[in-house]
Amino acid sequence: MVFRYYPMVLQSVLAFKEYNLLGGVWGSPWVGLDHFRYIFSDPEFYRILQNTVIISLLRLSMGFIPPLILSIFLFDLRSGMLRRISQTILYIPHFFSWVIMYGIVFAMFSKLGLINQLIQVLGGEAVDFFMSSDWFRPILVGSAIWKEIGWGTIIYLAGLSMVDQTLYEAAKMDGAGPLRRLWHITLPGIRPIIVFLLTLSFGNILYAGGEQILLFYNPATYDVGDVIDTWVFRQGLNNLQYSLATA
Repeated sequence: MVFRYYPMVLQSVLAFKEYNLLGGVWGSPWVGLDHFRYIFSDPEFYRILQNTVIISLLRLSMGFIPPLILSIFLFDLRSGMLRRISQTILYIPHFFSWVIMYGIVFAMFSKLGLINQLIQVLGGEAVDFFMSSDWFRPILVGSAIWKEIGWGTIIYLAGLSMVDQTLYEAAKMDGAGPLRRLWHITLPGIRPIIVFLLTLSFGNILYAGGEQILLFYNPATYDVGDVIDTWVFRQGLNNLQYSLATA
């Protein structure tokens, strides 16, 4: 009641008030639906909502298949030691904070980073990836996939281990190749897990990874990178419009 529900009630009330530090939440004046009218009448809100949905869909569509493919590759490795080493290497980025991940990505894609050095060695001109609206989303989604691809394989590997191995042996005896075994045994065997994870992923359609974007974006990429979480952060903490941000 104290740490879960009361803060929810407090925030719900705050959205209908004009917050001031002296009065606090309960002592601030009521303004009704003024904040909501402002939000839905502001053209910037629809751009932010569009960015949120686009980035969320990109993260979902581009990040859903790689863990599935990778888990099948790992499952088919004959060497148990190689499988364990590969899994460990792939899991490591999941345990890095986004601050560390940003440092690694910045070292790769900054104006003086490794990628630009290679481009210049090959005779090209350096590209300022972090200031480019065209490159912001690919870098954002690509780094998110890299961070979570190893962790995403855990559930699929668990599901693959439950598939009856005698089915593979029977398929081999009938002359089924690797692709046919994949299509007729592996994928149907883990179909419930695929559907379950996909359904859960749609529940985060309005979460575009605000913590990551706060580190990666800048005013030059607001047009493609500003999402609901980052807008709320700027309005609530930077501009001190607590009630508007809460709404």
